[in-house]
Amino acid sequence: MECCYYSSKLSSPYPSFILNLQVSSSPVGSRLFRNSNHRRLLSPPLPKPFLQINDTQKLQYQEKSAPFALKTYRGPILAEAGKQGWDFGRFVKTLYFFNGPPSPAKFFEFLIEKLSSSSPSEPKNAMEGSGIVLVVGATGGVGKRVVDILRKKGSPVRVLVRNAEKARKLLGSDIDLVVGDITKENTLVPEYFKGVRKVINAASVIVGPKEGDTPERAKYSQGIKFFEPEIKGDSPEMVEYIGMKNLINAVKGSVGLENGKLLFGCEDNSFKDLPWGALDDVVMGGVSASTFQIDTTGGENSGPAGIFKGVVSTANNGGFTSVRTRNFSVPEDLSAYDGLELRLKGDGRRYKLIVRTSSDWDTVGYTASFDTVAGQWQSIRLPFSTLRPIFRARTVSDAPAFDPSNIISLQLMFSKFEYDGKLNPTFVEGPFQLPVSSIKAFIKDPITPRLVHVSSAGVTRPDRPGLDLSKQPPAVRLNKELDFILTFKLKGEDLIRESGIPYAIVRPCALTEEPAGADLIFDQGDNITT
Repeated sequence: MECCYYSSKLSSPYPSFILNLQVSSSPVGSRLFRNSNHRRLLSPPLPKPFLQINDTQKLQYQEKSAPFALKTYRGPILAEAGKQGWDFGRFVKTLYFFNGPPSPAKFFEFLIEKLSSSSPSEPKNAMEGSGIVLVVGATGGVGKRVVDILRKKGSPVRVLVRNAEKARKLLGSDIDLVVGDITKENTLVPEYFKGVRKVINAASVIVGPKEGDTPERAKYSQGIKFFEPEIKGDSPEMVEYIGMKNLINAVKGSVGLENGKLLFGCEDNSFKDLPWGALDDVVMGGVSASTFQIDTTGGENSGPAGIFKGVVSTANNGGFTSVRTRNFSVPEDLSAYDGLELRLKGDGRRYKLIVRTSSDWDTVGYTASFDTVAGQWQSIRLPFSTLRPIFRARTVSDAPAFDPSNIISLQLMFSKFEYDGKLNPTFVEGPFQLPVSSIKAFIKDPITPRLVHVSSAGVTRPDRPGLDLSKQPPAVRLNKELDFILTFKLKGEDLIRESGIPYAIVRPCALTEEPAGADLIFDQGDNITT
């Protein structure tokens, strides 16, 4: 909200002005309760509003459920001389849309919830860190070295392993460890991936000599003498393909997508909408009015768009219109992203985007203003780092830091007011219209890999026509005998490419247990042979 009025510290599911209205001594409130025979005034000119309640619907408060009785009433309240009428009916519609009908039962439910909620000082679960690098296959030869390097660099590391005892023996008892198996989707529980921003996958199907090997896999790792190989344990299809599919599905929400996460707009020939409702200065006695409607041809290139439009007026000390979503049933976790991007057609005015991380009605909104260019489609990027904690047009200096992992609602606003007493330099009373084709979360440039996958040289070679197998490494020659190991490794790579996750695929040639420090040769594609 943009107005300034008193409210108690206890935030309720209903606006403070609703609770105060019941005991108000204001001229408007007193007149309402004394006399139900009011004149009707015309509402501001505006197309059919977004929030529709049957015009014949009656609003009644019974004596047994409220401290006063309210007779059936529709339409605006008679204004004092020199002021426009206040549309109490639209005010109630706004309340109903966002909160449902007020009732003592709901209010007491809210009180119980507040009194029984955990203390804000309660420490977070250890899983809820951020910026964590997850290493999959951390007990293998490559995985152990990756974990060691990351820890020496001071990077927060978590490992996903199948055997906790083995992992702690190899990596130390203090390792951040979760137990799961990428071949079993139900073991990859969402809690494991909270706070994970990057993944290094060194998991691989196990290959060993047919004649057996030592517990340390000395024969397999020595790289000099050739031993006839075979697959040990799960098949290449289970590990390299199905396992990769399960891993991608598990981490996608944590590491983010290169093209961003769509919150509103068109994607893959379907339109994702949000439950928008008008929230105008009627809540403080004003007469401005707005709506948000989907126009199937009102967007860029005649595509669909949401149209935020209305008429804004400064009458009755008002001066803002806005549309706000209902609270999301499940909070949006955008912690993998760096901000929100709006694709819209400007009108030369300055608007606001307000992001809320609390389910309370009247609370701090993390806000960014943005200017638009008249008549042009443009992409507006608003980094999370630029959002300001605002409460009723005032900066809240001691507000909690913005939490992108718990986004509850979004709001678009056109207002006379900026922040801390300043005014919007582009504000003009009258009609306005802002087409918005999409709202999505974005990853800032330069985009670096969020998933690094250790694959294998030779994955594209089994299907190459005219390839002389006698000159190829054993894995290529024995691809069929090893249950098509390279074929499924390539299929796993393709899943990564199709996932939308920023990635890097490393295809090492044969790896042996030798001291580090040798020269490394890098090439693009699949052309190096050792």
